[in-house]
Amino acid sequence: MNDPAAEPEFLLPSYVTITRDPRTQLVLAIGGNQRAAGILQTTGGFTHHPGPSIHYHRQPVTMSVERQRLGATASSYALLAAGYSVYLAPDLNVLATPDGDREAAYRYLTRLTELARSTTETHVLAGVMAETAAPETGVLPRLREVLVAVWTAWGDQLREQGDDPEPADRLMDVTSVMSNMARNIEDLRTKAAHAPPPLKPAKSPPSSARTANETSPRRR
Repeated sequence: MNDPAAEPEFLLPSYVTITRDPRTQLVLAIGGNQRAAGILQTTGGFTHHPGPSIHYHRQPVTMSVERQRLGATASSYALLAAGYSVYLAPDLNVLATPDGDREAAYRYLTRLTELARSTTETHVLAGVMAETAAPETGVLPRLREVLVAVWTAWGDQLREQGDDPEPADRLMDVTSVMSNMARNIEDLRTKAAHAPPPLKPAKSPPSSARTANETSPRRR
């Protein structure tokens, strides 16, 4: 029987992590042994690289994003079939349905709407505005990044075909307006965050006191 107080043992050579490096955007595979290395190289297009502390695998820089995802997904399922434990980053899994991400985004926006409608506190409304327009992490800046990516790809395609890139440039104008909107909302959020709390209404005197005050002149 295992001693619950004893340090557990992990079969590290059996565990493989496949993820995307946030700095370089390269798809990396860390862990495993020689057999796992062969699976990564044959099914996912990975190549072996020596690191400062551990060896790792990564896909070539020239590989397209779609091929990266296909190779990462194929490698993960081949490794699982061979008996390895695998972590595959969700954004690399081509078998994951996009509806889940879309529904999560809808729920997030619905939550912000309901929060703004249900509160009477200014600092809560300021928090909603921060979620909407905060630099880099807000909804509007993230949406702007999406449109900039569309503009870049569309503009390059039009120029390669010898067509007028004016429609794509108009999309860039829209993203500029969106950037200004985010900055304006951020400024308004700062004012809301520093707004003084609403004054509480003065309490009216009890009805008995009002009656006494109203009738006292009559007595005189």
